[in-house]
Amino acid sequence: QVQLVESGGGLVQPGGSLRLSCVTSGSIFSIYRMGWYRQAPGKQRELVATITSAGTTNYGDSVKGRFTISRDNAKNTVYLQMNSLKPEDTAVYYCNRFPVYDNWGQGTQVTVSS
Repeated sequence: QVQLVESGGGLVQPGGSLRLSCVTSGSIFSIYRMGWYRQAPGKQRELVATITSAGTTNYGDSVKGRFTISRDNAKNTVYLQMNSLKPEDTAVYYCNRFPVYDNWGQGTQVTVSS
């Protein structure tokens, strides 16, 4: 099992930006396909974006063109750059392997509101 620690969330106005980070434990992080997920109040957790070990990315339709997932294998870290944020992006954001494998971390709260 890999330990996952997310950070970088906060309160931002619509149209603003945030950069989330997820630091993972484990010496073989670089071979994992990683994903960012989110869970809004009263809704199921959903997949936001994934990145393979080679850096190939995929995005959910609701975030395409606004969010960018990246990784730094030397730092065992995966990032999510979120631009043009909308109120409907409000959620707790989590990272995990894709498909989900590890215990969930605490997540980081993102609130988009004026």
